[in-house]
Amino acid sequence: MRRSLLLFSLCLVLLTLAGCGNKGPLVLPPPKPTPVVAQPTAPAAASSTAPAASAERH
Repeated sequence: MRRSLLLFSLCLVLLTLAGCGNKGPLVLPPPKPTPVVAQPTAPAAASSTAPAASAERH
């Protein structure tokens, strides 16, 4: 009885280990593309106000 219980436990452990996932390297999902953030247009706005300020000085 004790020997059959040991054999059953050993088979159960071997079956559990044999069926636990993929064989080989880990397969990861493809990375999500990063969203493109638009650059602020602050330098263009500053250059458009510069000629107006110099026109007022004349």
